[in-house]
Amino acid sequence: MKARKRTRTGRMVAVAATLIVTAGATGYFVSSGGKGEAAAETSLADFVAIAKVAPNVVIPRPQRGAATGVFTVDCGTNGNGKFSPDNPVAQPGIKNGAEHVHDFVGNQAITADTPDEVLAASGTTCRNGDKSSYFWPVVRIDKAVRADTAAALADTVPTVSCPTVRDRLPAMPAGVRAAVDRQLAKLDRAQAAANERIAASRGQIDADFNNSVIRPLRAQRATALKKISSMLTRQGRKPAGLVSLVECEVSYDGMHAGHATANTRSVANPNVRCPSVRDKLADVPEQAVDEVNRNLAELDQQIANADERLVQAPGDGGVLGALQSKRTATIDRIGIAISRRAARPAGLDKLAACTIGKGQDTPAPAPSAPPASTPPAAGGDKELQAPSGPNLELPGNTGAIVRPAAVLIEYRGNATSKVTPMPRFLRALTGDAKPTSRGPANARATWTCSGFADRLSDKYPICPGGSQVMRVQDFPGCWNGQDIDSDNHRAHLSFADTRTGACPQGFTAIPQLRISISYDIPRAVQDKGQFALDSFPEENHNPFSDHNDFVNVNSDRQMKKIAACINSGKRCG
Repeated sequence: MKARKRTRTGRMVAVAATLIVTAGATGYFVSSGGKGEAAAETSLADFVAIAKVAPNVVIPRPQRGAATGVFTVDCGTNGNGKFSPDNPVAQPGIKNGAEHVHDFVGNQAITADTPDEVLAASGTTCRNGDKSSYFWPVVRIDKAVRADTAAALADTVPTVSCPTVRDRLPAMPAGVRAAVDRQLAKLDRAQAAANERIAASRGQIDADFNNSVIRPLRAQRATALKKISSMLTRQGRKPAGLVSLVECEVSYDGMHAGHATANTRSVANPNVRCPSVRDKLADVPEQAVDEVNRNLAELDQQIANADERLVQAPGDGGVLGALQSKRTATIDRIGIAISRRAARPAGLDKLAACTIGKGQDTPAPAPSAPPASTPPAAGGDKELQAPSGPNLELPGNTGAIVRPAAVLIEYRGNATSKVTPMPRFLRALTGDAKPTSRGPANARATWTCSGFADRLSDKYPICPGGSQVMRVQDFPGCWNGQDIDSDNHRAHLSFADTRTGACPQGFTAIPQLRISISYDIPRAVQDKGQFALDSFPEENHNPFSDHNDFVNVNSDRQMKKIAACINSGKRCG
């Protein structure tokens, strides 16, 4: 398609017209992202009266053997205020990676860094004990738009941001450390080369070029991580979740330059920041590896417990003192385990103290001469800017957060077959937070109004009196039967055919997750275009960038119960 241009508030901006198919209907979508600034405004062209949207939702007719039941979960509406700009599924390990704020319901421990075993031990807001994590970008109302406070795209050099690997690996013996270090060095070189390439697109957003950089980087990272996994598996210590660290993103964080909020006293979902211990241990004696890893897992659990306590009671409240005491004892056990067979690493005690709030992880000196692979990873692997002020604002994402009036979480069936229980710790995405910089292939229309379930729009809806603004987000309902994640966080799952409801060949039907979020937004605010989705800076509140993320932490027993309900054709909850 040819690029089109339109003028908004006196600026000429390039937009892309792209043919899309949504819910069985075909139409043209014109991206509202890529406007050249990280602006806090939206355009009235991004809004549509829902009555003017033609019905476009196709519901496949159930066939013989269909699973027609529905299992409902009540996890609340984020009344306890667990907000975070972390992106645990799409950007694990990168603090504030979303560059916008998410509502979180369900699991209370989850952050960008939380291991699966810690998720399983977390508290939850779900009434049935479901410890899964459900999260989506917040909606804000901003009546005092600040459109020109951020740096222009012309001054922005995009960077490649990748999950760190060094601080996610288990302790390992000397026999494998050198080989792993060589693979880590390859990851650094690959990311550095990608950053050199991506810098050529300064001042522009080109999805095709971005993908031409990310695809080969993904392949290189996947190869290196598979080799690391194989090395550790041969040692009898197969690491979990390395595939989740493959994917990288193109970041336009530079568009945030110059933004300031009026009040910087508070941050979203305050959490503890502790020095990493995993990447400070060089060669661990073979006989001590298992004991060291058990204590590293205990450190992870201690941090999660402290974070969960901060959600329940924001502020210190003795959290730091109790955490430091526990970390001191656990780190000491690590030192003792190593010292039985080798010299105790120097400076371990300096890794016990933590802080609360935003900023980089607490710096600490390495306890001994580090392995050759420990320089900071090339480009991208950093903590991005944290939200600030009473409204938890981020550059371009300003205004008061609108709390959902209702959140309906449903596990649904399949029109052609029975469903198989989801595997525990399955990761899933729906929609795409970056249709402008990554292309719209995975973006989905989600917007509607209550009473208009037969239509979804890729624009913000203007609803008739008495009708609520809604987002209806359907997740893929077909699974490849093997993996809980994949190198792009999508390939292990697939959507069913929109006409027949059948899963693609090689995929099995699983409970299909739907999350419906309702808002009470005054009609005057809708008419004036004063509400918008939080977004990445290059998206500028593009309504087509709506998305939702999910980590299944249901117990195997509970997930079997969910599948049985759906397969029986009942409505349960």
